[in-house]
Amino acid sequence: MVGHERHSSLGRPLSIALVGNPNSGKTTVFNHYTGARQHVANYPGVTVERKEGLLKWGHELVRVVDLPGTYALTAYSQDELVARRALTMEKPDCVIIVLNACALERNLYLAVQIMELGLPVVLALNMYDEAVEQGLEIDTGCLGEILGLPVFTAVARRGEGLREAMEAAVSLAQEARNGLVKPPLRIAYGPDLDPLLDELSALLERDNLAATALARYPLRWAAVKCLENDAEVISILQREAPTVAGSIKGRTQDLSRHLKATIGADAEAVVADYRYGFIASLLRGDILRRREDEHLRRHVSDRLDMVLTHQLLGPLILLGALYVMYKITFSLGAFPMLWLEKFFALLNGLASEILPEGLLRSLVVSGVIDGVGGVMSFVPLILIMFMLISVLEDSGYMARAAYMLDRVFRVFGLHGYSVMPFIVSGGIAGGCAVPGVMATRTLRSPREKLGTILTLPFMTCGAKLPVFLLLTAAFFPQDETAAMLGVSLFAWGMALLVAKCLRTTLIRGDASPFVMELPPYRMPTLLGVMIHSLERVWQYIKKAGTVILTISILIWAGMTFPALPEEQAALYAEKISRMESALAELGPEMETESAAPEKAAQRAPLADALHQAVNELNSLALAHSYAGRLGAALEPLTAPLGFDWRVNIALIGGLGAKEVIVSTLGTAYSLGELDTEDAAPLQDRIRRDPDWNPATAVALMVYVLLYSPCFATLVVLRQETGHWKWAAFSLIFNTALAFAVAALARALSLRLLEWNI
Repeated sequence: MVGHERHSSLGRPLSIALVGNPNSGKTTVFNHYTGARQHVANYPGVTVERKEGLLKWGHELVRVVDLPGTYALTAYSQDELVARRALTMEKPDCVIIVLNACALERNLYLAVQIMELGLPVVLALNMYDEAVEQGLEIDTGCLGEILGLPVFTAVARRGEGLREAMEAAVSLAQEARNGLVKPPLRIAYGPDLDPLLDELSALLERDNLAATALARYPLRWAAVKCLENDAEVISILQREAPTVAGSIKGRTQDLSRHLKATIGADAEAVVADYRYGFIASLLRGDILRRREDEHLRRHVSDRLDMVLTHQLLGPLILLGALYVMYKITFSLGAFPMLWLEKFFALLNGLASEILPEGLLRSLVVSGVIDGVGGVMSFVPLILIMFMLISVLEDSGYMARAAYMLDRVFRVFGLHGYSVMPFIVSGGIAGGCAVPGVMATRTLRSPREKLGTILTLPFMTCGAKLPVFLLLTAAFFPQDETAAMLGVSLFAWGMALLVAKCLRTTLIRGDASPFVMELPPYRMPTLLGVMIHSLERVWQYIKKAGTVILTISILIWAGMTFPALPEEQAALYAEKISRMESALAELGPEMETESAAPEKAAQRAPLADALHQAVNELNSLALAHSYAGRLGAALEPLTAPLGFDWRVNIALIGGLGAKEVIVSTLGTAYSLGELDTEDAAPLQDRIRRDPDWNPATAVALMVYVLLYSPCFATLVVLRQETGHWKWAAFSLIFNTALAFAVAALARALSLRLLEWNI
């Protein structure tokens, strides 16, 4: 063990990669080893980046790398590329391949490709308890002996078998450090391919390509990739060895013509057939057996899927689940939301009493408390919503939603895998477009990926939720559930319609096939649901305490400066001072009402005049500020939407972060409030404002739903598409679309419901 300690002391931890298909339980294994609280979701596209954690194992320090879930090591989708490059470029000391024991043949397809790379491998057959329930029996000892590698059964959610798998992986990693590595697995690909593979391998070796980027691949593996017309390998050859690339291209084209003429297939299909043939030969005999038990009942997941994924009942059940989720959210969240509103109102009053009148009190009361408090009051609703979404995700139901909606998405030119990015972005409610855009890496077609990315920002992300919750509470208190469900369905409808327009104009192309493995249903754990929900809420709170606070203060400054000219302010100050003195001479309000009715009669109109004078002063000050001038300048443009200068400024701030819309409105209405000691919740202030009505609320909800993505989303959009032009397109197109649809929505609302402005 001295040598082991030397490796650790030199800061060279052993590198062990976790690889597996989506839904194999790989991230659960990662969490068990590293203690990380990584969320486990039952659909591909969630783990789109590699994740790492350190583990102390005996005298060794082990770096565990969780690679994206993938079905193969092709170069089609982003997650496949991330996994493949990690395995080929970094060459971990050992790979633990996590397989779903219930779908062993399909999962071994990825394992075979990794073994062809020549990496040390440990197989962990996860979900073995479910395999036993389905009547499967797997002889892991015999399977490991044939493959020449350690094979273990495991139940990751209970930690069973994981210690043994890591023990074997560490042992193999130590051997790899000492140069004891087995040769790559060699599969026979038949009489048509094997001779050409040998020829290509010799050609690659003869032309001394060891110094090129292709050197990280075993020669035969690289030759197989040439036959599969692998984009990355072909690109390397064309860049670093164009002569060899041309020679290989000629040979592979000859083979392709031969295969088409003889068996009607291409080389990639033949390679896949022989790999599956190799796997089938592995599992023959007694290695994989299914009990012939006539009393063995059909698996629960299959029976549930007959109902939950039914063509007619499935979508209706999904709509019902959404309705129930919103109903529970508003029913349970009403009281804690009211408590938080009262808390911030109390905080507002205390700050007004403690701090002397001036800029500091205005900053604390209007910029901080009313700005951030308007957003924070929605935390209970968002927490409940996140918890319910987590239950749907962890149970496996979200994957069924993707499966059902694939039929719908295809009509609009999108792919079944587009469903998951939509849901991650807030397709149910409460997500974020940033991880949603990153989740499009599972899409193999660039056009389908682009169509998905450009329509993801229409979803009801967690940043938009406070706006919708505020306006529904203010103008539709009796129909909050229906209103929120309507917003969600409208978001899906607009996203699909826009996707159809884009896929038939700017980004035309054929649809690619959709293949998805549905995980078995599982009972979500309370701990898992709470961890995931609290993580999301904490991110929301941190954003409120950093980004939103910063922008709220900046917007407060924009609404406060420059101050009114001294001459104009002095006139109002003198007028207000005279009224306050006159009221003081009349005596306190309660005493006046009881002892001097005639004074009470004089006091009422004087108090009204004072109230009007203060409001005029506040309005003039706001209109004179930088923000007021900008908002007022935009009012002629936003008049068809019914937006005043306050809303205009809030929407400009929303370009940075959508949560700022509510905080900006809170600041604007706070600065215009006469009596800060009795500050009402923002929804009450908006409801009492004569410039607001339900039609304007509908227009604002539509506009916020559709207009430009936030800055963070635009940056990620540019990264994923590779061009700023698509980010600029999203900003301009979405905003123009939002304006047109919001104006139409307001006009229809006024006409259909006979509202008067």
